Amino acid sequence: MMATKLYVPAPRRGFVVRPRLLEKLRLGAESGLTLVSAPAGFGKTALLADWLAAGAGPERRVAWLSLDPGDREPAVFWSSVIASLQSAMPGVGSAALELIGSQPLATELVLTTLVNDLVNDLADVTRDVARDVWFVLDDYHTVDSQAIGTGMTYFLEHLPPQVHVVVGTRSDPGWPLARWRARGELVEIRAADLRFTPDETAAYLNDVAGLDLPAEQVTTLDQRTEGWIAALQLAALSLRDHEDAAGFIERFAGDHRYIVDYLVEEVLEHQPEAVRGLLLHTAVLDRLTGPLCDAVTGRDDGSAMLVALERANLFVVPLDDRREWYRYHHLFADVLRGRLLSEEPGHIPLFHRRASHWYEAHGHVEDAVRHALSGQDFEHAARLVERAVPVLRRSRQDVVLFGWLKELPDLVIRRSPLLSVFYGGMLMASGDLGGAEQRFDDAERALADRALAERAAMDPAAADRAAAGEDMVAVERATASSGPEGAAAAELEMLPATIAMYRASLAQARGDVAGTSAHARHALELAGPDHHFARGAAGAFLGLAAWAEGDVQDALETFTQAVASLRAAGNLLDELSSTVILADMWLAAGRPSEARRICLTALRQAEARGDSMARASAELHVALSEISREAGDLGSAKDHLQAAAPFVHNGPITESRYRWFVASALVAREEGGVGGAIGYLDQAEQLFRPGFFPEVRPIPTIKARVWIRAGNLSGAAGWARARGLSVANSAGYMQEYNHLTLVRLVIAQHRAQPDTGAVAGALGLLDRLLARATESGRAGSVVEIRILQALAHDVLDQRSQAVEALGAAFDGSPEPDEYVRLFLDEGPPMMKLLRDAMRDAPDAATHDVGAAARAQRLLTLGAPPHSAPPQTTPAHSAVTHPGERPPSDVDPLSERELQVLRLLDSELSGPEIARALFISHNTLRTHTKHIFTKLGVTSRRAAVSRARDRGLL
Repeated sequence: MMATKLYVPAPRRGFVVRPRLLEKLRLGAESGLTLVSAPAGFGKTALLADWLAAGAGPERRVAWLSLDPGDREPAVFWSSVIASLQSAMPGVGSAALELIGSQPLATELVLTTLVNDLVNDLADVTRDVARDVWFVLDDYHTVDSQAIGTGMTYFLEHLPPQVHVVVGTRSDPGWPLARWRARGELVEIRAADLRFTPDETAAYLNDVAGLDLPAEQVTTLDQRTEGWIAALQLAALSLRDHEDAAGFIERFAGDHRYIVDYLVEEVLEHQPEAVRGLLLHTAVLDRLTGPLCDAVTGRDDGSAMLVALERANLFVVPLDDRREWYRYHHLFADVLRGRLLSEEPGHIPLFHRRASHWYEAHGHVEDAVRHALSGQDFEHAARLVERAVPVLRRSRQDVVLFGWLKELPDLVIRRSPLLSVFYGGMLMASGDLGGAEQRFDDAERALADRALAERAAMDPAAADRAAAGEDMVAVERATASSGPEGAAAAELEMLPATIAMYRASLAQARGDVAGTSAHARHALELAGPDHHFARGAAGAFLGLAAWAEGDVQDALETFTQAVASLRAAGNLLDELSSTVILADMWLAAGRPSEARRICLTALRQAEARGDSMARASAELHVALSEISREAGDLGSAKDHLQAAAPFVHNGPITESRYRWFVASALVAREEGGVGGAIGYLDQAEQLFRPGFFPEVRPIPTIKARVWIRAGNLSGAAGWARARGLSVANSAGYMQEYNHLTLVRLVIAQHRAQPDTGAVAGALGLLDRLLARATESGRAGSVVEIRILQALAHDVLDQRSQAVEALGAAFDGSPEPDEYVRLFLDEGPPMMKLLRDAMRDAPDAATHDVGAAARAQRLLTLGAPPHSAPPQTTPAHSAVTHPGERPPSDVDPLSERELQVLRLLDSELSGPEIARALFISHNTLRTHTKHIFTKLGVTSRRAAVSRARDRGLL
C-alpha cells in the first residue's frame, strides 16, 4: 500500500476557487456521502483539494485516499481504506486490518469491526481531537466492482454520523443512490455543476492564468469551451506566449478533439528539443517510469525528466506516492501519438519492441505482449503468449488470450502447436467447427515437426522411423523435451491430450456420442496420472456422453469424478462452473434438492472470492433461478437472474451465457409475456454455440413450448415439420425434449380439432419414452412423461386412466414437491385433473393420501388471487405428535413459506437459508414462525416431520 495515496493534496495551480461549489460541499456535514461525479477534465480533484484547504483547521480531521487499478482487489482496497483512516485516526481499524489477512476475505466481518472501532474512537470524549472525520476517496471509478461496491454499501449504511465520506469518480458507483437521495443522505456534484460559469471563466483566465483578456474575448472562450475546464486550461497555456490573442481566440472553434490537437501542437512547438523528444518517443507508453522511458528512448534521464514534466504542468499525472509511475493526460497522449506517427513513423515499432523487452524482463507479461504486437515483433509475441497460456487458462481469461491470437499472423500461429490448439478453441467458441478442426490438425502437424526436429538432432534413425509412421507414440512423448520452459512446457507435454479433448468436444457438437466417448478415452490414455486438468476435462466429456445417451447414473458418477479432478488441478473456476452441469444431471435424475444444494455450496465459494469468480457466480445464480422457478418460487428465480445480470451484460461472452436468456424467457413466460419470452430466446439462439454441452433442451423447442402455451399452434407445427418429428419416432434421450414438446402439440391440436389417432400415437410414444427413462433412472423425465400421459388420457375422456397417470406423476420422483411449474404450466386442463384427483382421493384408512395432498397444494399455488381450493385432505394426515399443539386451521402455506420449508429440510443453517432466498435473517424468522403456527409445531424438526405427514415434503 503506497503512502502517497494518503496525503491531502494542496490546491492546484490553474484552478479558481468557486464558493458556490464549496458551499455545496459544506452540506456534506449534514449527510453521510458526498458524490462528485463527472467525466475526466472537469476538475474534481482540484475542487476537493480547494475545499479541504478552505476548511483546514484543528476542528477537522481528514483522510484522503487516491485510488488506482492496483486497488481493485477487495483485500487491497480495504487495507488502503483502513490505512487512510488511520492517518486521521491513529490506531483505528487495527483489528479489522488483521482480519483482512484471513482467507477467504470475510468482508462484512471486517467492516463491522472497522465501524465499531470508528464508533468507539469517536465516543472517546477524553481525546482532545475534532469529533467529525472527512474521508475522501478520489478516482473511485478505477476500483469500482461488484465485490467492492457491496462492501462500500454496507460501510456507508453503517457509518457513525460523525464520519462523512466524499467520493470523486468518473462514473456513478453501483450503490443505492436513489434510496439515499430520497432519504436526504446524499449530496451530489455533477458535470453540470462543475462547468465554469462566465464569471468563473473570467476569474480563471484573468486572475489565475494572468492573461488580462477583455470581456468580449472571455465571453467568446466561455461560449466556445462551454465551461469545460480542460479546454480552458489548454487555451490559457497557448495564449500565454501567443502574440495574436484576439486572432487565436477567434479561430478557437470545433469539437474538443481538434481543439486539443491544435492547442497541444502549439505547446509542443515551444518546448526544448530534449523535452519534446522525450514526450514524443514515450507516447507509445500507457504508463511511464524512469527506467522504462530510458529503455525506450536510449537516454538515462527518464526519472528526472518526469519530475520536471510534472512540475511544468505538462499533462503528466502521478500514479504512486514515490513519483515513480506516471501517465500522460489521455487527450495529450493521443495528440503526442499522432505527432509521432507524422514525424517518425519508422521508429514506432522500435519503441514498442524496446518497451516489450523491458516489460518482459520485469515480469509484466501482458504489457510485454501488447507492445510486441504493436511493434510487429510477432515471433517474440508468440513466445510470450505461449508462456502466458497456463495462467490464462487456469483463470479462464479467454478474452485476453483470444484477443492476442487474433493479432498474430496465421503463419506464426500454425508453427506453434500450443497456439494452434487454442486458436481452434476460439473458433469453436464462435461456432466455426470446421475451422477449429483444421487448427487441431495444424497443431498435430506442428507437434510432429517439432518432435522430429528434436529426435533428428539426437537420433536420425529414430526420426526416420517416426516420419514413416512407425513410432507415433514416441513422437507424442518427444514433445515434452521441446518448446517452452516451465508451466508452458507442461502445457505442451499435455497438448496431445488437450487436442483429444477438443476433438471430443467437436464430436459432441456434431451429435456423435460414440466419437465423443472415443476421443475422451483417448485423452485419458494420453494424460499422465498427475495431469489432473486433462483427466478432469476428459472425464467430463465421458460424463457428458453418458448424459447424451440418457444414462444419468453413469453420467453423475463420471462427471462427479471429473469435477474432483478439476479441484485437484486447482482450476476452481472450472470446478465451480462444472457444478452447473452436475446440477442439470441431478435434475434429470429427479433430485432438484441435491441440485440446489450443490449450487448453493458452490455459490458460497465463488462469492467468497469476489470478482475473480464472477463468471461462476453468475452461472450458479442462473442455475438456481431455474431450480427456483420450477419449484414455484418466481420471486427467488427473478432475484437470482438479477444477481447474474451484471456479469451477463458487462462480462465477456462465455459458452454458457445463453442460459441467462433462456431462464429469463421462462420467467417472462410465467408472467404472461409471450413476446418478451420469444425475444429472450432469440437472443439465446444468437449466443448458443454447440460443442460444450449436449443439446438436451434445444432453444427452438423451448420457443415451440411458448407458442403452444400461447395458442400459436401453427408456429409450433412449423417447428415440428422443420425437425422432422413424428409420434412414430424412436425414443432416444437426445430427442426426448423434442418429443415431449411434440406430444403437447398433438394434445393442443386435438383440443382444437379432434384427432383420436394422433393422440393414441402420442400415448404410444410416451410409453416408449417412459420405458427408456425408467430404465435409465431419469426420474425427472418420468414425472413429465406421466403428466403428459394424464393429459392425453384426459382429452380422450379416459378419466380414471388420467387420474391414475397423474398419481403416478406424483410418485415418479423422490422429490415430487420440487415440481410445481411442470404441473401448473399445463394450465386449466391440469387444474381440472387436479380437482379430479382430489375428488377421487383414496380412503384414508387404507391408502396413501400423499397424492391428494399434493394435488391440493398445487391447486392452492395455481389458484387465482383471492380464491382457494377446498381443504379435502383426509383428517388423519395431520398427525399430532406428543407435546405439540394441534395443527392450525389457518390458510395454507404461501409460496415463499413452502420454499422456506423445503430448505428447512436440509443441512443449511438459518443464515445460509436466508442468503439462499435473498432475505434477511429476521424475515426468515418471521416465515418460520408462520410455518410453525400453520403446522401446529414448535421446532424445525417437528415442522419437517409434520410437513411430510401432510404430503408437503
